[in-house]
Amino acid sequence: MIPRYTIDFDLETIEREKTDVVVVGAGIAGLYTALQISHFAKVTLISKKGLDESNTRWAQGGIAAVTLKSDSPALHRQDTLVAGAGLCSTEAVEVLVHEGPDRLKELIAYGTQFDRDEKGRYELTQEGAHSQRRILHAQGDATGAEIVRALSERVLENPHIRVLENHFAIDVVTHQDECVGVLVLDPEERVFFLQSNATVLATGGAGQLYRYTTNPDVATADGIAMAYRAGADIKDVEFIQFHPTALYYPGAPRFLISEAVRGEGAVLRNINGERFMEKYHPQKELAPRDIVARAIVSEMEATNSTHVYLDITHESEELIKHRFPTIYKECLHYGLDMVTDWIPVSPACHYIMGGVKTDLHGETSTRRLFACGEVSCTGVHGANRLASNSLSEAVVFGNRISRKIAELRPVGELPPLSFQDETRTEKGNGTKALRVKLQKLMLRHVGLKRTEKTLQKALDEMEKMTRTFTLQHQTRESFEFLNLLTAATLTTRAALLREESRGGHYRIDFPNKDDLIWRKHIIQSINRGVREERNSTDVE
Repeated sequence: MIPRYTIDFDLETIEREKTDVVVVGAGIAGLYTALQISHFAKVTLISKKGLDESNTRWAQGGIAAVTLKSDSPALHRQDTLVAGAGLCSTEAVEVLVHEGPDRLKELIAYGTQFDRDEKGRYELTQEGAHSQRRILHAQGDATGAEIVRALSERVLENPHIRVLENHFAIDVVTHQDECVGVLVLDPEERVFFLQSNATVLATGGAGQLYRYTTNPDVATADGIAMAYRAGADIKDVEFIQFHPTALYYPGAPRFLISEAVRGEGAVLRNINGERFMEKYHPQKELAPRDIVARAIVSEMEATNSTHVYLDITHESEELIKHRFPTIYKECLHYGLDMVTDWIPVSPACHYIMGGVKTDLHGETSTRRLFACGEVSCTGVHGANRLASNSLSEAVVFGNRISRKIAELRPVGELPPLSFQDETRTEKGNGTKALRVKLQKLMLRHVGLKRTEKTLQKALDEMEKMTRTFTLQHQTRESFEFLNLLTAATLTTRAALLREESRGGHYRIDFPNKDDLIWRKHIIQSINRGVREERNSTDVE
């Protein structure tokens, strides 16, 4: 059983602080939302590492928004719905495609410098499943790093934003089904309570659920787990996007080789040197990510290999070095020259489409608790995220969250609040080995290809690990493991229930998409259990 809180506490005995709004997370969602809220309230921003450690920091491809007359919100909408495989929210997608361009202008006003051509026009690229060139990028392939740089500078100079680096949000505290703040672990492992009128979870994704991931080590599903324990609805977490092309090389991390490389003309070859994507989809290398990832796995299985190759050697050296300087340097570090060498790649966990269910203003089913960015499930991504929509989603809904919070009345005086789990009699003694075991379990049984047998086996093994919830924990490492275990259980349970294949969820025993039965969402709540919700998307 997953408990309401992962730690025992008594607000009468621990240190207490107050702030207007807490923002947990320092990626684009957290930084931008904090800046927007700072126009009318004081914000405390919690970052479990430094401001430069987030999923956004590693985002390469870019940010999708309509900027050309030849493009339109209608075309962007259609591309998003097609990629989402029938499970997008049309209302959320409409919000994204119409408000995205204005939020892009705000990022530029905050100091983000997107790449321009020699005439001063913004350089646009096209990625998988986009019908138009509508993606802005920065420093070639370092878009996320540039956005974080610009927003971090604005945050640090803002007198209305207090930044707590190297702090960890343990749990959301609720009173009468409203969020009233968070329990925080400071760098010395002391716990204090930070009371607020609203809390925004911008904690990023869940990449560390898997042994092989393009995500940094901070992506431990903290927001999903905290929100679930606080009673918020969790939606569509069976849909995990595996990026088709992560570097696969001895001694190298699973470094992301951006979708944009294929967008600029790179092709995929198996170990025999043969192109193969035409066998799997008419868009070939520009097919949606889930299709490309499974095609690569099928090709690896057919050739008994551990990888395929990404080949962009037919493009000019000038284009490769200008457009992909970060990727070029990283590959060269391992003796691979993109100009002359085929790059060995294989799929790795990249993005979770589901997360904490929100309305169109980012509020969860727990009042005063908001979610923004990858941790959230706004309905934009459906079963499979369209490339480069995630950064747009973060700023579009971050802006909406700020407007909603501006309408909230302050939380009044709180009564004595405490939590005590009588079963917690032993101290935890480290979870590092358990974390690796869980990651391997997810990779083997809840990865790109799933079956009832493997999913049930994974759930059974996770059930054995739940004893860790009955131990007393006091380190960030241990709390992260509890969050990963919570998210892994939710993901596996939903994957077992969905008896079809769609987007980022593929069942070998149910290989076809079933709109008649399964054009709906799986919602999980600690209080209300599991339920299904029909999707109203009218276009695929």
